[in-house]
Amino acid sequence: MSATSSSVATPVGAGLRPIRLRLTLTVLGYGALALVVCLLAPLVGSTSISVSRALDRSIPFADNVDAQIFFLARLPRVLAGATVGAALATSGVVLQALLRNPLATPFTLGVSSGAALGAVVAIAGGMTVGLGPLSPVPFASLAGAFLVSAIIYALGTRPGRPMSTDVLLLAGVTLNAFLSALILLVQYFADFAETYRMVRWLMGDLDAGGFLPIAAVLPLLVVAFAMFATLPSALNLLSVGADTASTRGVSVPRTQRVAFVATALATSAAVTLAGPIGFVGIVVPHLVRLMTGVDHRIVLPASALFGAAFLVACDLVARTVLAPVELPVGIVTAVIGGPFFLWLLVRKS
Repeated sequence: MSATSSSVATPVGAGLRPIRLRLTLTVLGYGALALVVCLLAPLVGSTSISVSRALDRSIPFADNVDAQIFFLARLPRVLAGATVGAALATSGVVLQALLRNPLATPFTLGVSSGAALGAVVAIAGGMTVGLGPLSPVPFASLAGAFLVSAIIYALGTRPGRPMSTDVLLLAGVTLNAFLSALILLVQYFADFAETYRMVRWLMGDLDAGGFLPIAAVLPLLVVAFAMFATLPSALNLLSVGADTASTRGVSVPRTQRVAFVATALATSAAVTLAGPIGFVGIVVPHLVRLMTGVDHRIVLPASALFGAAFLVACDLVARTVLAPVELPVGIVTAVIGGPFFLWLLVRKS
């Protein structure tokens, strides 16, 4: 009788309370970290500025050098870093679950190579056609990313059946190699000035040049993150195996398609905005898992917030370590991510 009474008295949602508490504390903690980094980053640079003077509306903007540095140079860069970092980190989490491969990154499926090919072709061809606030090179980059995503999706899907993760991986590796060869071919026939622009773009850079490029990719990111929000519980089961997820009521084909499309949109937007910034999508998810565990209901939002803070911090290092010279942020993430990736390989083996 007591056992029956106890089971009846236990609320149905009692098991959800610990995860909700952990989620709340995690979001608050990582959110505070991201907020602090994003607030401090615009204040630091090779040129000292006064915040009070930058925000002083009594001074004409054309005469206020502090305001120009803050609003035109640093703030857009910080917002771009937070946006790209969150997009790449969450894409890495989702792809690692989708492919059941802890070493998968947002660039594993060739989206970055497609974007890079579009960008170098636009640079070499002197492309002048853009799309709204997107200048020609970002527009061509976005088109290349979409084209490769569509090819990979067509190769890996069959009507009514789960995606073949083996086909996705093989197609991604093959396309990466093929597109990299085409990029080298374009560079070979380009002149010195064009080659220099290509190399700089391929290094990855957060110099967005204003708020319009960020606003241009924002709709893609809103759709991607809305799709990400539907995935955490299904990813917990899918990462164990498609059969296990199916027996627990998960629509495996639908979940895989949503995960693929969301990561393709987020990665395309990130590469369009900042170029191919590597290692964020593998470093951040694994660091977050070491700190929070493997539950995707926790890992996904935590990775978005930590990814934003991580890339903004890396860009701060890139802007200041050799000031007044600014390094491309892709170099900093590679220096951090390369050894970390090797450590993961050793740990995995």
